[in-house]
Amino acid sequence: MIQVTDLVFRYPTGVTIFDGFNWHVGHGESWAIIGPSGCGKSTLLYLIAGLRFPVSGTVRVGGQVLTRPRPETGLILQDYGLLPWATIRHNVELGLRIRRFYGPDGKHAPRDYDPRNAEARTQHWLERLSIADQADKYPGQVSGGQRQRAAIARTLVLEPDLLLMDEPFSSLDALTREDLQNLVMRLQQETGIATVIVTHNIDEAVFMGRNILVLTMPPNSAPTVVANPEAGTLHYRNSALFLSRTNQIRRMLGLV
Repeated sequence: MIQVTDLVFRYPTGVTIFDGFNWHVGHGESWAIIGPSGCGKSTLLYLIAGLRFPVSGTVRVGGQVLTRPRPETGLILQDYGLLPWATIRHNVELGLRIRRFYGPDGKHAPRDYDPRNAEARTQHWLERLSIADQADKYPGQVSGGQRQRAAIARTLVLEPDLLLMDEPFSSLDALTREDLQNLVMRLQQETGIATVIVTHNIDEAVFMGRNILVLTMPPNSAPTVVANPEAGTLHYRNSALFLSRTNQIRRMLGLV
């Protein structure tokens, strides 16, 4: 699904973030990326999204070298990205409207995109994410958790094969954050979509990533990966293994 090969990336200031970095994500895998501020977590996500490009090396998604964002990749951001003047329903169907306008050109929509049943697909995800009763309200009239559910629905209605998330729950209260973490993991298991989440929260990384990529201060030359196959399973948060795994990540980050 994702193949990062000999990646070199540096900022215009000259700071090298990745230097000969190699990393692979398989179809249907769930990954969490964690590390200190400035280590390149979001930069790596934006490289995978086709929003930034390497100095050298390649980033392939679905076997293709990225030269622009691909329509099969979904991206969920921390600030929701909802249009404040559009209702929740209109926000959720925004991507479908754009695809209908451009058609299946391979840039804005997959070449095999079928525009039929757009309304039914929108309604399905409004109901699946429990915001159908908020569909005619505006983002400023609903809670932060409901806004983030709308952002998730807007992405999943496009049926992506890769879901990228950049600190999607960091501005939410603890109860809402945990509820949405559970929701995303259920959806990942149901759909088999590959997911990559960037987070500063160790508990979140351990709950949501069956593989955890730990980055250090740059330059990053080799990936450090922690296998975490129990992620997302029932009662994992309350297990001794979960505590052990979070402590392992803390030690790797130099926090204990």
